Amino acid sequence: MTLKRRTLLKGSAVAAVAAASTFSAPAISQDRKRWKMITCWPKNFPGLGTTANAIGDEITKMSNGRLEVKVYGAGEIVPAFELFDAVREGIVEMGHGWDGYWIAKHPGAPFFGGVPNGLAGHEQVGWIHFGGGQQLWDSMWSDFGVRSFVSGCSPPSYFGWYNKEVNSLADLKGMKIRMAGLPGEVLNRMGVTSVNMPGGEIMSSLQSGIVDAVEWGNAWSDLAFGFYKIAKLCYLPGIHEPGPNQSLTVNTSAYDSLSSDLQEIVKVAAHNGTMRLYSENVYHNAAAHVTLKEKGVQFKMFPDDVIREFLKISLDVLHDTASKDSHAMKVYESYMDFRKRALPASENDMLAYLQARSMQT
Repeated sequence: MTLKRRTLLKGSAVAAVAAASTFSAPAISQDRKRWKMITCWPKNFPGLGTTANAIGDEITKMSNGRLEVKVYGAGEIVPAFELFDAVREGIVEMGHGWDGYWIAKHPGAPFFGGVPNGLAGHEQVGWIHFGGGQQLWDSMWSDFGVRSFVSGCSPPSYFGWYNKEVNSLADLKGMKIRMAGLPGEVLNRMGVTSVNMPGGEIMSSLQSGIVDAVEWGNAWSDLAFGFYKIAKLCYLPGIHEPGPNQSLTVNTSAYDSLSSDLQEIVKVAAHNGTMRLYSENVYHNAAAHVTLKEKGVQFKMFPDDVIREFLKISLDVLHDTASKDSHAMKVYESYMDFRKRALPASENDMLAYLQARSMQT
């Protein structure tokens, strides 16, 4: 074989490889999608962060890799409170957050994340899935180019961590407390200054004295933050956040580009995240509560005057918030109608049982 012929064949082989790669790349890209999910939580944070990770992993596995999801913690792509805009603008395809943060986008948003003096977490999931909540949610976000699915549910949160005792409503007045969303507005009307900040800033703000007290979640998550190292008084009950629900917010154009089976996989993974977060919280809270007590934490109930005032003002805040928008009022009316019907049922089953069980302790 002559040098000229060998050179010709070598050139043909290179051309063939180049041609093959030209045709195969689009075929692969058509069959597989790579999405980014951002969160409002610190990377891999127990409960919230790990649930987001699980949702991403489940979408990837159930789709056999046709829809691969990579999860990023708050601040890795955008700050926590910029999640909604990042999804809406298509910077990322989806985000795992809390709709209570998006009240500036729409006054109806907090009702889908959980509101003070509202539904417990399991009640809220029932309203969203079976009480018309999902349809109202879809309609609310339709003009924003996103859609959301409930993807997390938690037991009531602790009211917060304090360095000094609260023996009356007067003791709260003038304090600066980290509290997000509508619960913060309730505190403001009670003479307290609420301060909203993402999870990653809470511990340093408590430590430096920027705030006098903080709230976040319940035993498992609060133990992970280490609030007990600074504040030994933990106040109950979680009337400000009786059952926070997390949401998986998806860019509508990206979602519509999926085949019907991939769309269903996204919804199923979000729904699975709801029970995962709730059951994981219940399990880990049991051990975390014991650990917190061993570390010297004192769990205290707020005085009656604080509880009554908070509950009273919270109902005014809910109505005032919904009054700002006609669709928000529809959300409010649906939500409050189910709340009215759910209260006696929950008192007759769950509350009655828990009260009876506590007689043996």
